[in-house]
This record gives sequence, structure tokens and C-alpha cells, in this order.
Amino acid sequence: MSLGIDIEHPVPHVHTQNGLAEALIKRLQLIARTLLMKTKLPVSAWGYAILHAASLVRLRPVANNQYSPIQLVLGNQPNISHLRIFGCAVYVPIAPPQRTKMGPQRRLGIYVGFDSPSIIRYLEPLTGDIFTARFADCDFDETIFPPLGGEKSVSKEQGKLIPEERHELSWNVSTLSHLDPHTAQCENEVRRIVHLQSIANQMPDAFNDAAKVTKSHIPAANAPARIDVHNGQSNVPANGSSAARLKRGRPLGSKDSVPRKRKLMDKMNPNEINREPTIHNSNAPKEGQVLPEKENVIGETSAPGVATVPESQEISINYTSTDELWSRNEMIIDDIFAFSVAAEIIKDDDIEPCSINECTQRQDWPKWKDAIQAELNSLEKRSVFGHIVPTPPNVNPVGYKWVFTRKRNEKNEISRYKARLVAQGFSQRPGIDYVETYSPVMDTITFRYLISLAVSEKLEMRLMDVITAYLYGELDTDIYMKVPEGFRLPEAARNKPRGMFSVKLRRSLYGLKQSGRMWYNRLSKYLLKEGYTNDPICPCVFIKKSESGFAIVAVYVDDMNLIGTSEELQKTADYLKREFEMKDLGKTKYCLGLQIEHSANGILVHQSTYTEKVLKRFGMDKAHPLSTPMVVRSLDTKKDPYRPKGDDEMVLGPEVPYLSAIGALLYLAQCTRPDISFSVNLLARYSSAPTRRHWTGIKHVLRYLRGTTDMGLFYSSESTNAQSIVGYADAGYLSDPHQGRSQTGYVFTCGGTAISWRSTKQT
Repeated sequence: MSLGIDIEHPVPHVHTQNGLAEALIKRLQLIARTLLMKTKLPVSAWGYAILHAASLVRLRPVANNQYSPIQLVLGNQPNISHLRIFGCAVYVPIAPPQRTKMGPQRRLGIYVGFDSPSIIRYLEPLTGDIFTARFADCDFDETIFPPLGGEKSVSKEQGKLIPEERHELSWNVSTLSHLDPHTAQCENEVRRIVHLQSIANQMPDAFNDAAKVTKSHIPAANAPARIDVHNGQSNVPANGSSAARLKRGRPLGSKDSVPRKRKLMDKMNPNEINREPTIHNSNAPKEGQVLPEKENVIGETSAPGVATVPESQEISINYTSTDELWSRNEMIIDDIFAFSVAAEIIKDDDIEPCSINECTQRQDWPKWKDAIQAELNSLEKRSVFGHIVPTPPNVNPVGYKWVFTRKRNEKNEISRYKARLVAQGFSQRPGIDYVETYSPVMDTITFRYLISLAVSEKLEMRLMDVITAYLYGELDTDIYMKVPEGFRLPEAARNKPRGMFSVKLRRSLYGLKQSGRMWYNRLSKYLLKEGYTNDPICPCVFIKKSESGFAIVAVYVDDMNLIGTSEELQKTADYLKREFEMKDLGKTKYCLGLQIEHSANGILVHQSTYTEKVLKRFGMDKAHPLSTPMVVRSLDTKKDPYRPKGDDEMVLGPEVPYLSAIGALLYLAQCTRPDISFSVNLLARYSSAPTRRHWTGIKHVLRYLRGTTDMGLFYSSESTNAQSIVGYADAGYLSDPHQGRSQTGYVFTCGGTAISWRSTKQT
């Protein structure tokens, strides 16, 4: 007031009274609108465009002044060499700690402005997160404008907004997923789930009710957030007598031996599956073919030439001990670890033999003898071995070993004895003895979806097993193997050392690194020739349509899950039997570790047998059941029963199998029990330093399973929209107050029943 300045407030909603500010706002909007129209960014990115427009205004002269605003303030002519087209592609270097020598060195970003001439801002295309990078380290391509996942693009021909094609979100684009293996695993999982809808969309129109199913896909705009799911490689010790094995502790579990009544679901009565092996007589030997001395291989202990395994190569794992078999400091809690623990628990106390010598000393030796004979017949019938020749120079022949296993049915009963002469593929050299090894197999997500599809459309499910499937594969490289015991050397080489000779493999043999891929290539080529189709995302699922129906072949190594109409299913089975020796196991009742119970109104998928073995393994098979998988947590971090280890607490010793329990429960949570997913994820965070509180939490989950042993996933034939996949995702703000992280969870359902789920802490 003393200087003659009056404060005057404009009238509300009369923008013309603040003309200077309104003029600047209008100018910024004009520039920002133009910037966005040039790019493929959504309207929601207007904030970045406004900020970049403001930066441009500061650098540009105005009509009433030949100098730019920044030049008027600083007195120097501004440098504009760092300016780039808004929304263009920028390739940003990956930080050295987060990249590998042979992996990508840069990642794609979307340029959205700069903080200073030396620092730029860019968006991650998939997630939309904002990052900064040094200008001198970046490469720009001002002719490419990457989209932000799942948005719409502009048609150059029509000049109007049109939806992108079905795959509007490119999964091949370089994103941050390769920096975070947890993110990559979740992205791949959701990618497969989204693509499963195409299986239902390929069904003939005669089997689709327009009022019941919508042929649509989940928009790529619903891309997953980054979720903390480990994807590391499991370093499972192969020898149970390693340093990780300490003294045996006492049995753990409840002291009360009087169990309460379990609240079980009404069980159906599954029929017995006759899975006795069928042995086919071998063909007559061909001219010049090397045959094994069968009498010596499967003879008595005192017979010469018995194949034995050195003691140092035996795998000695105590399946009944409650000791910890895993190193808490080295083990990564992931899917591979869970499957490793589950594989141990599924096996019973009767350990399988490791050599022919052990087989001869067992009561079931006649069955093992028949299995060995069947394996030798298969090797002869498939012409796996060539001639015995002197080992060529610069060739490292692989070793061999006999492996004995027993296949089980849905009731954990032994259905078949199997003996395999396997190659020791660990001695193969990459790039010389093998090139590619990946072989696609059906996962549990795909299997659960196919079950839901079969129930909703009232399709038949049939399981077939290929006898010695790997022996059908044709090798793509020359592989030599040491001459197994029982094979005769040529007459001219009888007096020479046996180690100087080797036998060339004509077919892929179990144990070779590329055997799985060779078998899949043979099977895939045979099915595609008949008109079956598959795709790169689900290469293990083959579909064939005809006027009379359709058939789906889902491959899991040597198990063929056939789903479809009755007539086409029989044609598919007959077609497979013409090329491969197979066993028809009838209606699918057990596959991928899942028990499948059929009823008139649907299918129940559960793991009651595995759950009972888990409870017995940890001494909780007679514990009192509980109605919830965990206790209520406290908002007071000091009273939270699931808080990290305190300074006054002791870490559990190796006599407490904490990691084994986590792996066993994790496998169960991933297959059929989403109700314990959060509890197991929470307890798995403390695997490196568990305390007595955390072990009590493990026992709480086990007691919950004690009362819900037969619970599983029920796929009803009466559900609506049975073929449509619906996804739900949510996150709890600050779910982990101890580390300031949130919990993310998602579930995908088909016909109202879950087919995929995950609950994990954010990174």
C-alpha cells in the first residue's frame, strides 16, 4: 500500500481477469496437445507434455522480445543441442550391476523431457514408471514412437483413433523385466494365461453357445505389476551325506495323539486304474547290430558283468529324517525348490535302488528284473546303439548309469516299475555335443484351464503314456557313449582295454541334455503333419478341428492328455498308436501331481495324498485341526507374531526342517491350495533366519491342512461364462510395515474357479 500497490482478487470463474496467467496456460496447452498428437502416448501422459512444453517456452524467444526467458535471466544464449522429439524412442544403458556380459546392454524407453541439459526423463513402456538417465549415455531414434502398453494408436490412413490389434502390448519389447527375474516370471505367467483364451476361441462354433461364452481376450492394458517372485536356479544338493546333513532331531509336531474329527468334503469314489506295464517282445537282431548280453545284465549277483555304480555316485538322502536338508544361506525359495522338496515327500520310506546289485537284494527283484528286460528290449527295438568302434580323437564319450523308479497312481500306489539306462549328460560340451535343450511341457496353469474347458463343454479326458518316449528322438549331433557292461566288444578288440572303445548313439537316450527336445521335435512334427496346430506361447498344446468335433493334445514329457469329443479323441489315440508304442490309461485321474476326481456335476482337483504325506513328514498327522491358515496379526510391529527375528531371539538350528516345510507348502499352494498362498509367502520371507515364532506359524498352516486335507479346486459344469477368463488384482498398502513394502495378489478364474493365483511382496 505504501508503494501504491493494491491487492485485488479476481471474480471466481472469470478467467479473463487474470489474462497473463491464462495466456501462458493456453500457450502451454497448445504446445502440449501438439506433442501428444505426434506420439503414441495416452492422454494420461499430459503432465509430462505440459512440463516439456514449459521447458520449451523458457528456451524460445517471444514476439515482443528477441531473447528467450532463460537468456534474460542468465545472460547467456541457451544450448538446445540436447533437445529431442517428445515421445521418441531412447535406448538407455543398463546399470553394470544389473546386466550380464552376454545379456542386453540397453533397454527401451520413451523420451518425455529433461531435468537439465545433461539429464533426461523417460518412461518404461510396459509399466509407465518414470526414470532419469544421463544424456551422453543414451541413443535416440526420433523416427520411432513406442506406445505405452495397451493404449490406442492413430490410423494414418483415416486420421482417427482405432484400437490396436489383439497383441497391442508387445511382449518382445525390451523392458525392465530382464533386470528383475521376479517380474519376468510374473509377466510370462500372465502372458500364458491371457493366451489360453485362444484355445476356447479355436473351438468349432457348434460347441460355443453365444449366450454362454464371449470370444474375447484380456486387454493388455491389464499388464501385471512387478511382483516379488523368485526365479533363480535351485542349487539342490545331490548327495544327502553332505555337510548340510547334521544329527537327527526328535520328531516335531503336536504331543496330543487324539485327533479331532476332520471337516472333509464329500469324496467321490474314483475307479481303480489298471496301469500294469505291457512288455512287447523285441524284434530279431539286424545285421551288424550290437546287442547287449542280457543274461549278464539282469542275472544274479554273482554273475559276471553286473552293472554297478561306484559308491561315490550313489545318492543317499534320508527320506524319514526331520533334519534340514537344505542350506538356508544358499537356497533360493522358488518354484524349482518347491518341486524338489515335493519330489522327496512324494516318495515313501522304501528308497528306490541305485544299482542292479541293489535290485537283486530286494524282495521285489522279479519286478525290477522285468523292468530291466523291458528297457533292454526297447533299446534293441528302437536301434538306439550303433556299432562299437574305437573312440574317435577329440571325442569325450559320455558315461552311463542305471536309474530305477516306480510310477504311482492317484492313490500313491505303485503302478509300474521302470528301469532306465541313462547317459551321464553332465559331461556333454555345449556347442559341440548339443546346441539347444529347451523342450516345452504343459504347466499346471494350462492343465487347470483345460480341465475347466473339458467340464464346461462336457468333453472327454483321456491319459496316454508313451513307452520309452525319448528313444524316438533323432539326435542332431554325433554322440558317443562308453560301452556299457554286458555289451560284447568286437572279436579283434577282446584283448584291448575296454576304455578305448565307445558306442555311437543313433537315437536320443535318457540323460542327454537334448533328449527332451529331440523327442518333442519328433512328436510335434508328427502331429503337425496330420493337421494339428499349436503356437509359440503354448507349444505343448496341439489342437485339431473337424466337422465332427475337435481334439486337444496336451503334452507333458511322455504323458499325453487328450481332451475333446469322443469320435475325434479315438481318432487321435489311434493316430498316435500308429507311430508310438503307448499305454492307454483311460480317464485322466492323476497327472502333474494332481488328483482328479470326476463327478456328475464337475471335477474336483486336489492333492489329498500329498497333503497327508506332508503332515506325516513333519509329525503333524495327528495334530488338532484349525479353521484358519494363520493367526491374526497385530498392528503393533513389536507384537506382530510374524515380525523378523529380534535381537534377543535365537535362530532355529538345522534340526528343525524349516526350509523343507516351506518348500512342501509352497508346492501345495501353487498347485491346488490358493487359501494358504499368503501364509506361505509370509513365512518364506524368514527362511534365512527363522525363529521359534515362525516355526509355530508353519505348524499353524499344517494344522489347518490337517482339517482340510481333501479340499481342492472344484470346476462345476453348471457355471456360467465357463470359457471366459476373468482376472482380479489388488495390492495392500504397506502390508509389510517392517520393511515398508506392500503385498500384491492376483487371481485368474475360469468359470468361477481359480486357474492361476499369486500372493507376494512387492520389490
